[in-house]
Amino acid sequence: MTMKTLERDLDLTEIINGVEIMGPSPFRQHQDIVVEIAKKILFYLEKHKSGKLYLSPLDVIFEEGFNRLQPDILFVKNENHGILQDWIRGVPDMVCEIVSPGSYENDTEIKKAIYEKYKVPEYWIVMPELQTIEILTIEGDKYKLHSFAALEGVVTSKVIEGLQVNISEIFG
Repeated sequence: MTMKTLERDLDLTEIINGVEIMGPSPFRQHQDIVVEIAKKILFYLEKHKSGKLYLSPLDVIFEEGFNRLQPDILFVKNENHGILQDWIRGVPDMVCEIVSPGSYENDTEIKKAIYEKYKVPEYWIVMPELQTIEILTIEGDKYKLHSFAALEGVVTSKVIEGLQVNISEIFG
């Protein structure tokens, strides 16, 4: 493998509204939370086999050269497997962003607006500092709150039917 191939495979660059942005690599706590959420979803998918789960970095190309994002976690239902190509080319069924202090505006405003624009059916916003998970679902053209838990409690997915996540197991 050449260095150029390695660089392309590990590219953390996103294109947000036509502007190329290079994000920093995530902190350890961020990755711990990604793993915990992924474990819960993967355990559920083992039984229900309703789709595929992917972790960042993996490009989601909404619009070539204009919006290419790398959500921390994404899910694609079996019936939408056509978007699974070299990257994800189209709209995943669920995206999840783990918010860090430096990414707050980017994740809760800018990326949220992009996911809403392309009508991603479900958007999880995870805030480790507040120990909250907020699950938004698209209704018409706008996101509405579907499920929320802070410090303790359970959040439920609308897209991954029947999935429930106890947040104390994510932030514990």
